[in-house]
Amino acid sequence: MENKETAKRRWVFVAIGILIAAAVPQFAVESVLFARVLSVAAVCLILWLSEATPPFVPSLLLWALIPLALGPLDAKLNFARAMTWAADPVLALFFGGFALGVAAEKFGVDREMIRYAFRVSGTSFYRLLLLVILITAFLSMWLSNIAAAALMIACLRPAFNGLSDGDLLRRTLLIGVALGADLGGMATPIGTGPNAVAIASLAGTVHVSFIGWMAFAFPLTAGMLLLGFGLLWLRTRGRVAREATTGFDLDSLEPAAPADGEGAKGRRIFLTIMAVTAVLWLAEPLHGIASAVVAVAASAALFLTGLLDRESLRKIDWSTLLLIAGGITLGKLFEATGIVAAATEAIPFGSYSPTVALFIVCLAAAFFASIMSNTASVIMLIPIATALIPEPSTAILVAISASFGIPFNISTPPNAMAYGEGGLRSGDLFWPGIVIMIVGCVLVSATGPTVLRIVGIG
Repeated sequence: MENKETAKRRWVFVAIGILIAAAVPQFAVESVLFARVLSVAAVCLILWLSEATPPFVPSLLLWALIPLALGPLDAKLNFARAMTWAADPVLALFFGGFALGVAAEKFGVDREMIRYAFRVSGTSFYRLLLLVILITAFLSMWLSNIAAAALMIACLRPAFNGLSDGDLLRRTLLIGVALGADLGGMATPIGTGPNAVAIASLAGTVHVSFIGWMAFAFPLTAGMLLLGFGLLWLRTRGRVAREATTGFDLDSLEPAAPADGEGAKGRRIFLTIMAVTAVLWLAEPLHGIASAVVAVAASAALFLTGLLDRESLRKIDWSTLLLIAGGITLGKLFEATGIVAAATEAIPFGSYSPTVALFIVCLAAAFFASIMSNTASVIMLIPIATALIPEPSTAILVAISASFGIPFNISTPPNAMAYGEGGLRSGDLFWPGIVIMIVGCVLVSATGPTVLRIVGIG
């Protein structure tokens, strides 16, 4: 009953916010078209940021409102054009990533990796912690961060049987999983929703290849993961024995894959498809095949070989795909109606130092992402940020900065999953999270534009 009351109160606030946000532009903006665009955008953004509805609902609403509310003012703003904006190739890239993730879970690749981590770490807790962070981050690079965290926590849960909820070993590993999942998504274009929004926003001016993104983001991700590990080591040194993993119930870890020959054959085929896909993604500058095309081909191969079936389609994260499509549509709408150009002229951001201005934008992205959906935050901020700082690197740095918004238990789904396991304290994630957020934003704002120019994006 309490949950229903809370939901009702939230909806009251959301409804009031929507009414105010939709009404204000009608009185404050002189251009009728601009006023309506801002009202439509405000309604969708409030629904996205408040998370009062499933994330795909504002996207559906946006596609309906463009022809209904804006079409009468400009015939070009019709349903067909909205759907053209939404059908961005980056969605195919993400679909391929999700399909590979479903197959990885089906064939137990995640369980094999965590068992490997326990075997390699021996009795050293810190070696185990580092491997858990790195493996979770690796999974997050190719799956969604939600899937990576869910898989890793599910694999670790049986090993926690011999530990109390408040045990320091258990708490530290859970925070390691959260940090690995949160930061790993930065490294690849398919790692997290904000990356897709940034790439789509640059599609008309700059082509961002898979390897081009990774040339910038992978070293940054590796550095931030090591920083996270270092912060956890500092918080636990002297309180955790170096040889400490004997407290885990390793016998309860499930086997990694089906024992029958058919399951082993399926895994070999999947790993082959995964390896070929990764190589083709990384070699895009050599063969010229777009990464989205490679992703679609990989998905087709998974279904043609019978590794995935109709039931597997239900496990694809369609909600996130629709959320990304809606964000891309909103960005294109701002651009097509001239709001981005108008904002550039209206806000005198040029008076600030470029580095300071970029730091403010990056910190804003991280802050909003720490209290709201990171994809929705980027959807809101990229059009504003690129208007204020009209460089191709801006959109990418805003997306990257959103992955630094991790100090709170509500900041990301992986954080919430870790806290949901019980035993974690408020400061366990806050202190490493806030340090990572500030250091990350300083780093990308100070060096990001230069590094992106070096790798050909800027």
